Amino acid sequence: MIKIAVIGAAGRMGKVLIEAVQLHPELALGAAIVSESSSLLNADAGELAGVGKLGVFCTASLETVKDDFDLLIDFTTPALTLQNLDFCVANAKAIVIGTTGLDDAQKAHLEDAAKHIPVVFASNMSVGMNLCFKVLDTIARTLGDDYDVEIIETHHRHKVDAPSGTAVSLGEVVANALDRNLKEHAVYGREGIIGARTQKEIGFETIRAGDVVGDHTVLFANEGERVELTHKASSRMTFAKGAARASAWLDGRSTGLYDMQDVLGLK
Repeated sequence: MIKIAVIGAAGRMGKVLIEAVQLHPELALGAAIVSESSSLLNADAGELAGVGKLGVFCTASLETVKDDFDLLIDFTTPALTLQNLDFCVANAKAIVIGTTGLDDAQKAHLEDAAKHIPVVFASNMSVGMNLCFKVLDTIARTLGDDYDVEIIETHHRHKVDAPSGTAVSLGEVVANALDRNLKEHAVYGREGIIGARTQKEIGFETIRAGDVVGDHTVLFANEGERVELTHKASSRMTFAKGAARASAWLDGRSTGLYDMQDVLGLK
């Protein structure tokens, strides 16, 4: 069994990750990390996640449990993720990262770390969404520059980064397929007298409301027709199962930076 540590174990995603680890036949929970100020310190992580007692008690330090796990799953924040990444490099631990909102410098740090340990990093761990990434490349190449492209994403009110990492990844797929630079052609929201749409811009619209887990639509439109590719996630378990699948896949891999396309054999 591959022993997994889940960081942010007291959060919405952390609890679901613990459940997904326990459901996977090749994985077992080895450690659960919460913040130093959490009232759930020393609580049984299994009871916390609603899967029954596991005998794994929440701690605030990776250092104290470094001998209890082989791989860390991290869906936290960019700054904390990089700290945890450095810990994994120092202690020869594999890591699966689902954190979004990393900037270019942080991604470069991640790429450097992957020279020393095996890393899976993906903006979206959903199997269905990663299939959409694959299909989207074909759609964009086929439709070409004749179609306007807009990306619309909706998430719950608590999400702190915008647009979502998944929306940016969708934009990158389209941009690469159409030989465009996303940084040059992305338009994030519109207001006022902005003039006519340019041919090569890739638009992003962000909605934050309620408890929406994650909806994404890529709209291609020209005069006469529209093509829409939509993915809707109704449960965080979608992402947690993907992370568990990535964790099992990563076991025994050589050092390097992988994504869910690698995990699913879509490359």
